[in-house]
Amino acid sequence: MIVVRGLTKRYGSTVAVDRLSFDVPPGAVTGFLGLNGSGKSTTMRMILGLDAPDAGHARIGGAGCVPKRAAGRMLARGWSPSPRRGAVPR
Repeated sequence: MIVVRGLTKRYGSTVAVDRLSFDVPPGAVTGFLGLNGSGKSTTMRMILGLDAPDAGHARIGGAGCVPKRAAGRMLARGWSPSPRRGAVPR
C-alpha cells in the first residue's frame, strides 16, 4: 500500500506539489496524468525519498521512504538494488 498525505514541495515561490493526498492499494495499477510542470516527477521523487517534502509524508508498505543519503549508505555497506526483491545484501 502506498499512502501519501499532505505532500507539499516548493521551489522558492513556486509551489510544485500542494497538499497532495492519495492511497494506492496493493496490486493496483496506477498512473499519473498531467500537463508538463504539474508535479508528477516531483511527487515520485518525494515518494521514493530522492527529494524531501516541505510538508506531509509518503509511506510504502507502512514504512517511510529512505532519504537518498541513507540509500547511499546502504549501497556503500554492500546492499544492492534488485528489480524483483528490493534492496538485498550482495
